[in-house]
Amino acid sequence: MTDPTSRVVLVTGGNRGIGLATAKHFQAAGHTVAVTSRSGDPVDAEGITVVKCDVTDGASVDAAITELEESIGAVEVLVSNAGITKDGLVLRMADDDFTDVLDANLTGGFRVAKRVAKGMMRARWGRMIFVSSVVGLGGQAGQANYAASKAGLIGLARSLAKEFASRNITANVVAPGPIETDMLAALTDDQREGMLAMVPAGRLGAPEEIAAAVAFLASDEAAYITGTVLPVDGGLSMG
Repeated sequence: MTDPTSRVVLVTGGNRGIGLATAKHFQAAGHTVAVTSRSGDPVDAEGITVVKCDVTDGASVDAAITELEESIGAVEVLVSNAGITKDGLVLRMADDDFTDVLDANLTGGFRVAKRVAKGMMRARWGRMIFVSSVVGLGGQAGQANYAASKAGLIGLARSLAKEFASRNITANVVAPGPIETDMLAALTDDQREGMLAMVPAGRLGAPEEIAAAVAFLASDEAAYITGTVLPVDGGLSMG
């Protein structure tokens, strides 16, 4: 899908996996695209701006967004994708393992959204898409911290949707199921097979399929969609 208007798009955590696939999708559609990464290293995509940013640090977020505003313009589409995992059963999980994941995945999304919202409000146009997870909808043993952070993004997005609707700014959530990424590749064969057995579609998803869903929610055609959660999971979240 190619919108008639080129937008400035920021994808946090866009140096690999779903984030990079999403950045490439927007670039192919003719948009000006930037990604954040903690290292600031170049990505495997010519023409995509990379800015160093740690979403757990408010000063780093402010500096990164300011840099982008001065170089490519105010962010019009935010894809909040940056996140980490520190898996473990609750009884063995350290407090820091819980709070670190929430800080990166949930509070980090809040920090970036709050910062880019200023420009969106001035322009009276904006799209915020938060990348959650099917785990945030149904929970997962060994991932209480990750599930809580991803579930929290839904409440955050819906609150933003209500706060900014009058300014033509939408806020939505995409909840991926099992996707072929580096994170999934690290699982054992038994774990992958067990996960696959729960997916009605009978296969894993591709990062490009998440990117397509994100791009639709960012489009002009989706202007009347806000505060929604879109599972892209091969039917897994049906139960």
